[in-house]
Amino acid sequence: MVLLRVKLKCIFLSLLVVVSLYAQPAVFSEESKASSKKVVYFSAITLYHPIVMYQRYQPLMDYLTKNTQYRFELKLSQDYRDIIKFLKNNRVQVALLGGVTYTIAKKEFGVIPILRPLGEDGKPFYRCVFVTRETNKKINTLFDLKGKSIAFASKLSTSGNLAPLYHIYSKGGLKLGDFSRYENLKYHDSVAREVLRGNFDAGAVIDSVASKFKNRGLKVISVSDPIPGLPIVVRADVPDAVVSAIKKALLALDYNNPEHRKIMEQWDEEFRYGFAEAKDSDYDSIRRMIDYLGKKGVKIL
Repeated sequence: MVLLRVKLKCIFLSLLVVVSLYAQPAVFSEESKASSKKVVYFSAITLYHPIVMYQRYQPLMDYLTKNTQYRFELKLSQDYRDIIKFLKNNRVQVALLGGVTYTIAKKEFGVIPILRPLGEDGKPFYRCVFVTRETNKKINTLFDLKGKSIAFASKLSTSGNLAPLYHIYSKGGLKLGDFSRYENLKYHDSVAREVLRGNFDAGAVIDSVASKFKNRGLKVISVSDPIPGLPIVVRADVPDAVVSAIKKALLALDYNNPEHRKIMEQWDEEFRYGFAEAKDSDYDSIRRMIDYLGKKGVKIL
């Protein structure tokens, strides 16, 4: 009986070895296949803290690596100006920019917009949202912000600075001098948290952040007009083959397809609904907002 158990154990161990010998090469094969691909570096504007950025953007890198002949690596920037430097110095070849950072990069070294994300409604636009604490019964409209404090995102943020300033001046009948205090913070989620903590009466954030914090105690008091979707851009010297591969992989996705949706729901809300092709003229409205505010004495660039 003891001898039988020993024999059975030996047979079992032998089977495990055989299985591992057949299975292991497949694992190494996948890893070596990815590592042998040419690397393309991708960055994105800092909507959130870098740790959060990695969690929300790495799944997109994995998808592009799996569905193109290139290996995409995420390179995170510290702020909006860093990402412009990354592109200019060829430390990254592809990036998700905002409207303002795009106009700067386009003017300085001719980046090319290739795609822009769709919103939940299937259109390539998003919005700036003004928020305050849900418990604040005195602030319900934009005009109620007169004499109050407000937080904006980075000075180079489109939805966190440019669009809200344009909205305040052109729609709200207010100007910066009407606030008791205003400040630019580094990230959109920082704005939301500082408003919740009571350090500011209100804040201006991208709509996806407003949505995430809605059930945490924030309420919406005003929403901007549609803003052109955040452009995915490439350096002017990026090979056509790379551009074509990115476009093919991302334009093939349809959020209404259950299999595609399962993939896309791992991604940040900014681009989980799909993509449309982009061109430079899509961002003419950004240039008009910058010009309008400049005439009002508000410097953006």
